[in-house]
Amino acid sequence: MTIRQLSIFMENKPGNLNDVLAVLAENNINIASLTVADTDEYGIVRLLVSDPELAQEKLREKQFTVRIHDVLSLEMAPQPGSLYEIMRHFAEADISMEYVYAFSYGSKSIVVFRTNNREKALEVIRTNNLKSITEKELK
Repeated sequence: MTIRQLSIFMENKPGNLNDVLAVLAENNINIASLTVADTDEYGIVRLLVSDPELAQEKLREKQFTVRIHDVLSLEMAPQPGSLYEIMRHFAEADISMEYVYAFSYGSKSIVVFRTNNREKALEVIRTNNLKSITEKELK
């Protein structure tokens, strides 16, 4: 029920993100999603990619600080309120979100998130028959 996400910690300066993108392009690694959370000096780039292990290896060779994290990913209905309906289950279970982002991939709408209690979140997913997205579906 989890997928692997790259998290890259980097200095917030011109060209750094492009350097990451160049490494991925040079190694034929497809990006399904990308989000950046930053401050004035540093940022965290979060990516779902076609080959997380290869991406981590190649980025580390270029001296990037990168980790692979397990995150949860669910399919959303393509209609207003669908994200609310999904997140409502976690709020009712008293589960906090560390971060959330959503995107469309092909014909699917997808929400990706990390919680303060992954095991409890997995139980919410099972109990409410929410549809998980696998890494294979993002390739």
